[in-house]
Amino acid sequence: MKIKALGLACIAAGMYAVPVYAHHSFAMFDAEQVKTISGTVKEFQWTNPHAWIMLNVSDDKGQAQWAIEMNGPAGLARQGWRPKTLTPGMPVTLTIHPLRDGTNGGQFMSATLADGTKLGQGAAEGPGGRQQQAPAQN
Repeated sequence: MKIKALGLACIAAGMYAVPVYAHHSFAMFDAEQVKTISGTVKEFQWTNPHAWIMLNVSDDKGQAQWAIEMNGPAGLARQGWRPKTLTPGMPVTLTIHPLRDGTNGGQFMSATLADGTKLGQGAAEGPGGRQQQAPAQN
């Protein structure tokens, strides 16, 4: 009887682990493409499970809004990001993996702030060849 109960417990645990493992796929992003976009921050959403940058970008058709998905706040905080690292109206240039369907969105790779500070992948060496952290803002 104990073996049967243990077996059922293992099956139940396995069923609950599958949704965690299958959190979501990154197949919606085209990892073979890299795109650079510049605009002004509309909103920086410091939310779980992923933070988001909502960016207003001017294009040939006028103003377009882009939604850029980032890592979660805990991982970003370990990299030096804070909830106020990006504020509305702040100019920023982002490097992303764009969405495969061509809509205005993508997966965050790196950011360059107006003062030249680089954050994210590819930002390992900033001015003076040292590691760059997000500016300390609360």
